[in-house]
Amino acid sequence: MESYGRRRTAGLRREELAQLAGVSVDYVMRLEQGRSRTPSAQIVASLGRALQLDRTETDLFYRAAGLAAPGAGAVSHHIPPGVQRMLVRMSDLPLAVFAADWTLLHSNSLWQMLFGSPSVLSAPGQNLIVQTFIDDSIADITTAHGGPDAFERALVADLRRTAATVSGDVRLQAFIAQIRERSPRFETLWNEGRAAAHQSMVKTVHSPLVGDITLDCDVVTVPDTDIKLVVYSTTKSSPDAAKLDFLRVGALRTPIAADA
Repeated sequence: MESYGRRRTAGLRREELAQLAGVSVDYVMRLEQGRSRTPSAQIVASLGRALQLDRTETDLFYRAAGLAAPGAGAVSHHIPPGVQRMLVRMSDLPLAVFAADWTLLHSNSLWQMLFGSPSVLSAPGQNLIVQTFIDDSIADITTAHGGPDAFERALVADLRRTAATVSGDVRLQAFIAQIRERSPRFETLWNEGRAAAHQSMVKTVHSPLVGDITLDCDVVTVPDTDIKLVVYSTTKSSPDAAKLDFLRVGALRTPIAADA
């Protein structure tokens, strides 16, 4: 983060908050002065992450913005402060954070470079279920070892597990109903009734910059939140590691805005 010199009191300056949240300083000032009273849920979530609010503080923050707070009986899009610190320390790996419904909440610059994908701030609402079963964009980017069938089954089983955990989430139920109606493949897998957490898989990413790169994909679910950390890695001193190093240098040099 850019330094803004010495400070007399603890806490973030508005310039630092704006930088971390990916919004303009002018917008932060308009919020402070009450000239902007209708921030989106995406903006509130970004500001909450920048301020490292806990669950209770986040709920109050949403209500102050006139928005429904993400409750315990619903899919949460809140990234806990401890996870945010992990994201900073793991910046040398392609890493993204997903909600339990597989909505993308955060991706770092190396992830965006690897997949050629936009940040959450520039393209909110990205969802892996939609990309897999509706627009079929994932098939052109990655190939799961074991075939697409294994990957699709793992995703659907994980979503079914989530649906059972937060059965009162009306938005999640509507989302699942929509996918079932639009995707015969999803409907078939959903009707199998399998529920299990998606954990790990080997994948080959088809990068236009470095060609095919085979990586281990690990999915770690954060306890008590169901937030998912998805991390790609490979063994050192391998051709795939060299390709990942090349992308890492490119991510540092290219002005890609990682999500706050």
